[in-house]
Amino acid sequence: MRIARRSDTRRARPRPFRSPGSRPRGFRHSASGMVLAAVTVAVTTVAVTAVAVPAGAVTTGGGAAGGGAAGAGAPTGNRPASGWAPQPAAYGEGSSLNQPVTAADGTMLRADVYYPTDPATGAAAPGPFPVLLQQTPYGKQNIAGGAAASLANTDVPYFVDRGYIVVVADVRGTGSSGGTWGLFTPVQGTDGATLVDWSATLPHSDGKVGLFGESYMGIDQFLTVADLPATSPVKAMFPIIAGNDLYRDTVTQGGLVDLEFSAFYLSLVAGLNAANPVGTPLQDLGDGTTSAGAGTASAVVSEELQHDAGALSYDAPTLATVETGGPEAYDGPYWASRSPVDLLRDVVADHIPAFLVGGWHDLFQRGELLNYTGLQNLAAGRPVLAPMTPHQRATPRYQLLMGPWTHLTTGAGVDLAQVQLEWFDTWLLGQRTPLATTADPLHLNLLGTDQWMNAAAWPLPQAAATQLYFGAGPSGSAGASTNDGTLSTARPTATTGAAGATGADPVVFTGASSACDLQTDQWSAGLLAAASDQAGVADPCTTDDVTLGAGPGSLTYTSAPMATTEVVGGPIDATVYATSTTADTELVATVEAVSPTGDSVPLTSGALLGSFRQERPDGTWTGTDGQPLLPYHPYTQASAQPVVPGAVTRYDIEVFPTFAQVPAGWRIRVTLSTSDTPNLAPTLAQLPHLVGGVYQVQRTAAAASFVNLPLAPQRAFATPCTAVCAG
Repeated sequence: MRIARRSDTRRARPRPFRSPGSRPRGFRHSASGMVLAAVTVAVTTVAVTAVAVPAGAVTTGGGAAGGGAAGAGAPTGNRPASGWAPQPAAYGEGSSLNQPVTAADGTMLRADVYYPTDPATGAAAPGPFPVLLQQTPYGKQNIAGGAAASLANTDVPYFVDRGYIVVVADVRGTGSSGGTWGLFTPVQGTDGATLVDWSATLPHSDGKVGLFGESYMGIDQFLTVADLPATSPVKAMFPIIAGNDLYRDTVTQGGLVDLEFSAFYLSLVAGLNAANPVGTPLQDLGDGTTSAGAGTASAVVSEELQHDAGALSYDAPTLATVETGGPEAYDGPYWASRSPVDLLRDVVADHIPAFLVGGWHDLFQRGELLNYTGLQNLAAGRPVLAPMTPHQRATPRYQLLMGPWTHLTTGAGVDLAQVQLEWFDTWLLGQRTPLATTADPLHLNLLGTDQWMNAAAWPLPQAAATQLYFGAGPSGSAGASTNDGTLSTARPTATTGAAGATGADPVVFTGASSACDLQTDQWSAGLLAAASDQAGVADPCTTDDVTLGAGPGSLTYTSAPMATTEVVGGPIDATVYATSTTADTELVATVEAVSPTGDSVPLTSGALLGSFRQERPDGTWTGTDGQPLLPYHPYTQASAQPVVPGAVTRYDIEVFPTFAQVPAGWRIRVTLSTSDTPNLAPTLAQLPHLVGGVYQVQRTAAAASFVNLPLAPQRAFATPCTAVCAG
């Protein structure tokens, strides 16, 4: 059997933008080409991948015999100062594909098992070995052995060669598993618990299980833990790019539906769910064998009917409910049952260490840091939604690696397979490693540089909340906006903000904005950047979004050049006072770094539908100035309140967190727009209350609009990240 080797799946080191001028890149071109193929011709890609991964229990040679056994003591190697190095490959790889696992309700799930073998004889090695489990909705044959292995950060041979059994299972209603699929339906947690117990009792297993995988496979880890008892076999987890609160992280931004990603994702999953059952008989054709009762004509037909029923019962009704203002259009029990934020206490209560990985331009940019703070707070006996205190002691049991990545480039330039191995060696094998003892378990890439920093608390204690107020123009920054406003620490003194007055800037709801911005790439999961890289050209919109500020639907406010190099590090709030002619408003705030030559480099953004402006004090983070840094809006139907036309109204916009360098001589800009095309789209229920809106953005003494930025001189961050962050 051919499964992707480690040398096949490593990704190149990214080339970070050094003066925020050229966007982080570095994932392999062949990988980006695979992504494009998977999206545009999903059926063909799945079929080809399935043929390339034949079924049956077969073996392949691994590394050199001897050494690196799972039960061995802490190995020595090329990192003597740390006391840990990855053990050398010592085993071959065997597989048993499409093994049946009966779920609690009788649904037949399917799992592929990869196990260590004696490289000399090909026989299964006696072990015992710990087990690593992953559940995927994308077709287990694609994730474990296909071209998608690199993108999914799932290096099966690397772990098997070093003494781990690896299990990759199809989520119910996907791949070769029966049943119907729904987005993170709670039953997937029950299925996960069943798979954990089944994996722990596999031949040659030592009874310990680690959970791993990224994105959907990362979120499913939290669902699984919530359905397990405290004494379960799960002893560690490694969720990569996993969300915290699905409603706030990805489904909506500020209560506005993320149409770009939602449409792409649901189409992709529906296509794969229809195509992947065919993969099993194609595997058999490639190998001349039959997989454990799967892949027969009757089995394929049964799976297809169940999968099609899932699309009909979930996709269409859910979309219709959201668009028409039904229950799923608001935050509530439906989204809460699918979100890790309400499951973090199970992780801590069950004493399961978790290593998190996130990206500053990922789909779950917001939630990855909140998973870290939530776990650290719960371990310290503090509220899950609270910020960490400046001097809070952080436990090494919960760590986060936050890189310069989109969803599809996660891990580029970092040896994530080795980091995963160290984590599982620590908690499944009991080895003493640097990860087990670090006092700074927060590992952050500084955008605009190739530097990585270690920290403990989030928000960063070094960064002081700084209010920069909107002011009249011109700023002299060569922006494209009609107002070209200023941004400074000086509070405005105007006494009136009526239409046409000096203390207000008019902006119109246009329903569309320039798509040349970071958001377009970020919320396509990085697909557009992948296409650009495949074509051998840079994506100019991720390094200069100046057109976002053009037209009647946008305003810009730009600071004077920075006297010294500063870091914007933490969550951000944009507080906008405005009047409106309509019963609702849409406001999008983008924070940029502006170069001396006028390039407007986007750092991060956030949005808010005005009718969702109510805040929850128990979830809102404030700076030392008492103003919000992370406003927490309930987004419930009960909290929604119409905007009163003509009344000056305050809107606190949550701008997603960042950690970015702004060099001396550069400026900070806030672009305020009334749309975010193609990312955000008002629903059919929201749109009538927005059409025709004209807003007067206030900058008066009584209604001073501002952005609250966590700022610190770069020299304040002096603890470098080395081994974990290295390529």
